[in-house]
Order: sequence, then structure tokens, then C-alpha cells
Amino acid sequence: MKKLNCSSDLVEKIYKDYTKRYAFLMYISLRKYLSVLGFEGLCICLRRLAYPNRLLDLEQLFGLSAQSISRISRWVVNFINDNYSYLLRDLHNIEWLNYNRLQQYAQAIRNKGAPLNNCWGFIDGIARAICRPSVEQENYFSGHKRFHCVKYQSIMCPDGIIVHLSTAYPGRRHDAGIFRETNLHAQLEECTTFPNGQTFVLYGDQAYGIRRLLLCPYGNVNLTPEQQLFNIQMSAVRQSVECGFGKVLSEFAFLDFKKNKKLLLQDINEMYTTGTIFTNCHTCLYGSQTSHYFNMVPPQLEQYLTIM
Repeated sequence: MKKLNCSSDLVEKIYKDYTKRYAFLMYISLRKYLSVLGFEGLCICLRRLAYPNRLLDLEQLFGLSAQSISRISRWVVNFINDNYSYLLRDLHNIEWLNYNRLQQYAQAIRNKGAPLNNCWGFIDGIARAICRPSVEQENYFSGHKRFHCVKYQSIMCPDGIIVHLSTAYPGRRHDAGIFRETNLHAQLEECTTFPNGQTFVLYGDQAYGIRRLLLCPYGNVNLTPEQQLFNIQMSAVRQSVECGFGKVLSEFAFLDFKKNKKLLLQDINEMYTTGTIFTNCHTCLYGSQTSHYFNMVPPQLEQYLTIM
């Protein structure tokens, strides 16, 4: 299990949860000559994402050909996306993200010195480097990052769970444009405002601009001492969640190997979404630096993997 970059406990719990709802996953049959147990298929997918090995290097580990390993890994990635990606696309789908949970998030952030008493999470635009594409190179080149990439919009909570991840966008897209296109503000209006007048807000960088449910640092050159203090305090708290976004890459290094992230050959978006879901599962079982910093317990794995 060390070679999977995961503990056996994690793999077994995820597998049991999947087979509890999808009996056919107990046995994966892709061709007449290619059938494996569902548990083995999950292990192959985890190992494939854990480190950027060549497929030939994995043949001896699993006793399968490189072509078979590739097909099985892709099948599991597609399965995870088809049945679990909804957990990252719409806040309405997260049953445990209710008023009480938002209050706990806000209090945890407040306890770490944040001047806001109703901030429940942090939003950021994440750029992930890719191999230079053969088409639309300008569209995928980020002038800010100075490399070709795809961008995701993501929300991190104090318990270390990533509750929102958009689909991949070309690297040149602005964070504010992605925010508008994902219609996230409408989700926030419905999920983080309540009849008693209580509202909860996200905090992001200046690229997003100030909105009713999304705040950012003061950007004026001539800031008052109070505004400077606000920026400093929120920045200190916000930096603690950066490692949370980075956990996806630290657990699944294949997603950080840009030479093999070929836009026209690899399912880049599906693989990163799957890696994020696996990372959330890992956080549910073992916590993360973010959850330990804010002293918050993530939801149980069974609670997180709720099927609609």
C-alpha cells in the first residue's frame, strides 16, 4: 500500500463505500480478455495518480500489460467523475453544509485571529501547469504565471475539505470571469444566506473584487491603519489554507507532472477532479494540516460520499 501513496485503511473504506452503492464495481470487465476485481481497479487508479511512473514500470507491480493498466485506470477515473463529481460542482449537493456547519467554520476562522466573524471559507483560482499544447497555445498561456496551464476555481473550508472545484478553464482566463461563468454567486445566495438575516461570506484575493458574499483585501494605496491591519490578519489566516490546495498534488504527484499532462491526449480535467475527491476522502479519515491548524474535525467518509 505504500506504493499507492495511501494506507490500506483508506483504500478499503473507499472501496467498501463504492461497492455498497454500486454492486457492479466489485468486478470490472472491460474486454473479454480484461477483467479485474474492483478493489484491484481502485488500487491501479490510486497508484497511477500517486506518482508519474511510466506504465511499463507498473507492469510488474500489477502483473498486467501497460495497455491494460491504462484502460483500467481510465475506467475508474471516469467512474469516479460520473458518480461523485457532483460533490464539487454545486454547493446544494453537500447535505452537511448547513447553517450549523457554516457557523462552526466561521468560528474556527475567527478563533485564529480573523477580523471577520462570518467568513466560512477561502476561494482561489488554481493554475495547474500542462504540456504546451499543439493548438490554442495563446489561450492556455497564463501571462501572470508565465507558463501554459489550466485553471480551476476552488473553495477550501477550515476542516480541510474542498467543497467546490470548477471544471478546467484555459490558463489565460481571469479568476473573476471564471467566478461569473460558474454561477457560484447564485449558489452562495441560496446556501449561505438564511431567513434570520445571517449571511456567511468567502474570502479571496483582489482578482475577485468585493461582492456581497465574497470579500477581498483592501486594494487602495493609501490604506488606513485599520485597513492595513485587516489585510494582514486575513492574509495570515488565508495562507494556512494554501497547503490544503497543495495537498492534492502532494498526495497525487502525477497531477503535478506537466510533461505528461497533454491536453489532447489525457483526461486532464477528469483526473484532477478524481484526485481532489480522493484527497477529500483522505482528509475525512486522517485530517490535514488545514484541519489541524483550525482545530476542526472533517466529516466522516460515509457522510462526505453521500449519493443523491
